[in-house]
Amino acid sequence: DFDVAYFHSYAHVGIHEEMIKDRARTETYREAIMQHQSLIEGKVVVDVGCGTGILSIFCAQAGAKRVYAVDASDIAVQAKEVVKANGLSDKVIVLHGRVEDVEIDEEVDVIISEWMGYMLLYESMLGSVITARDRWLKPGGLILPSHATLYMAPISHPDRYSHSIDFWRNVYGIDMSAMMQLAKQCAFEEPSVESISGENVLTWPEVVKHIDCKTIKIQELDSVTARYKFNSMMRAPMHGFAFWFDVEFSGPSTVNQKKRTNPSDALVLSTSPESPPTHWQQTIVYFYDPIDVEQDQVIEGSVTLSQSKENKRFMNIHLEYSSAGRSFVK
Repeated sequence: DFDVAYFHSYAHVGIHEEMIKDRARTETYREAIMQHQSLIEGKVVVDVGCGTGILSIFCAQAGAKRVYAVDASDIAVQAKEVVKANGLSDKVIVLHGRVEDVEIDEEVDVIISEWMGYMLLYESMLGSVITARDRWLKPGGLILPSHATLYMAPISHPDRYSHSIDFWRNVYGIDMSAMMQLAKQCAFEEPSVESISGENVLTWPEVVKHIDCKTIKIQELDSVTARYKFNSMMRAPMHGFAFWFDVEFSGPSTVNQKKRTNPSDALVLSTSPESPPTHWQQTIVYFYDPIDVEQDQVIEGSVTLSQSKENKRFMNIHLEYSSAGRSFVK
């Protein structure tokens, strides 16, 4: 039932318009396909969660022999029409159903998917990519993107705090500070998807989870825990933690190497505060009250991201943090 609601949300054209208009996202995918054209040309491709079919069409344009475009949402009906309108019906086969349920009667050379959710793992679509990999991908086949990394860092964001909370201190000359506790709860109870800049970030980020799409197992996604330790680079009020991710598009030759000789050779799509904006923005977990930190002050703790038992598309975040002898749980 939850999946029905999830796939139904992707039948709405607005969500696809937002994704396609995200130039950083769409153009990086097209560039990745062209960069790996020699591994796609004449080969069989699966596009997991194809949406309107744009990535499938890019693959067909790169010379793929056949592309299976799979989507469980009703947008698959439009994708079929888009494929037909571009004269690619003989190359791109749209399959309307879940990757777990549809049948493909051959092994495939390439899997491509834009599976990333907010904070990387929200929506749990990576599980479908893993299922497609385990069902159909030839040994040594190509997965795009090949790697993903989720980062976190403490932030200071006084403007956002003042806009949502301090505003209530004086409303048209009336003291409405009695509203502040409720305002904090409404504004900061759940993670907030918004854009911040590099200036808001107090330290270098730490890795929460690194994913190799070739080897990750579906059980690893049930729960991810990371410990962190930051040293503040400045004196500032700390308002919470920001999370963002990068995905990397590497070919099979580099996929099994623990350390690439020159990581900058790989094509990367980044959602960091320093990078061009994307529709993912950054995900912020705000504190109800800021913590004043000094330069070089240590901020440490742990974060656990777990799939909700009620609905695996949702994610629970458990954050523990301590600084200057005080400990908190969010």
